[in-house]
Amino acid sequence: MITETEVQEYLADGLRCIGCGALIQTTKKGELGYTPMSALLKGFDNDEVLCQRCFRLRHYNEIQPVDLTDDDFRRLLDQISETDSLVVYVMDVFDFSGSLIPGLHRFVGSNPILLVGNKVDVLPHSLNRAKVRDWMRQQANIAGLRPIEVALTSGKNGDDIPALLDLIEKHRGNRSVYVVGVTNVGKSTLINQIIKYVTGDQKDVITTSRFPGTTLDRIEIPLDDDSQIIDTPGIIHADQMAHYLAPKDLKYVSPQKEIKPVTYQLNPSQTLFLGALARFDYLQGHKTGMTAYFENNLPLHRTKLENADNFYEKHAGELLTPPTSENLELLPPLRRYEFKTTEKTDVVIDGLGWITVPANIVVAAWAPKGVSVLTRKAMI
Repeated sequence: MITETEVQEYLADGLRCIGCGALIQTTKKGELGYTPMSALLKGFDNDEVLCQRCFRLRHYNEIQPVDLTDDDFRRLLDQISETDSLVVYVMDVFDFSGSLIPGLHRFVGSNPILLVGNKVDVLPHSLNRAKVRDWMRQQANIAGLRPIEVALTSGKNGDDIPALLDLIEKHRGNRSVYVVGVTNVGKSTLINQIIKYVTGDQKDVITTSRFPGTTLDRIEIPLDDDSQIIDTPGIIHADQMAHYLAPKDLKYVSPQKEIKPVTYQLNPSQTLFLGALARFDYLQGHKTGMTAYFENNLPLHRTKLENADNFYEKHAGELLTPPTSENLELLPPLRRYEFKTTEKTDVVIDGLGWITVPANIVVAAWAPKGVSVLTRKAMI
């Protein structure tokens, strides 16, 4: 059994939380890395050295806010450009646009990028993986990225981990590997799967959850004597839907299993409500099919465009949920974006999903002010 004196020595040497990477401290309650000494002593005995935030997140699914800004996270990543390493850039295939890191080249410098599309298990099973990889490469090129290779994985089930490790070994040489991505793309889940595969230990090491910003500092996992896999904190995208929701509503925007697309035959002047979170208006065109790709539990409601404003005002938080009426005030007012399509197009609401529409029509999408809405060439 470890003593308090021995724990103090570990603290003086820079003891870190195995869940989020923050420096452990026992004196400043409510600040980054805090855990009571009594809990820390128990943690050593149970081989689970966690800060209080990670402990409560792991065991009670409770999130405690921390005083870190987007700039704080970016500063932690700045050092990558000064290294000779392989960068594994993890993106959420269900939320590709919301996974993009602006100015990524400044972080990685001349280091090669292996692009990994995570959460592929939530896409329709019939979707051809080679086409998804090609689509990801095209979208990455549009964003100014030139990945050396594109891989698809499921951090949740771990089926693709051996192939991913082969790719990492193929491209890293003897270098360390930095894993980067925005919050909630599943970086830590993916690394946990790698650790389980390599060690055979089925216990999660790194804290994971639906909550954005779980990893707070770099976490290093040795590959050999001279190199590591380094899990970096997720860059926060303030324009993602998850940042405007209460914890219990996150399950409606973050798919945990294969999504089931829903196709609607819509006439002009019809509206689809996506709970109370967003809205889609069909303005001009002919009767046509449009396919919605959202979390299966998100309720969709169709109504007439002329009644849509009154319908939302009357039913938001009740018939139209999430969010419920008690959390509706957390949601900024909906803002309108209008698009005219020239090809088969996805109308994307960052962090929520998309609707695939045909060419030569006019539509409008509404999302909470601050949440990005955009169009792209159809993925499917």
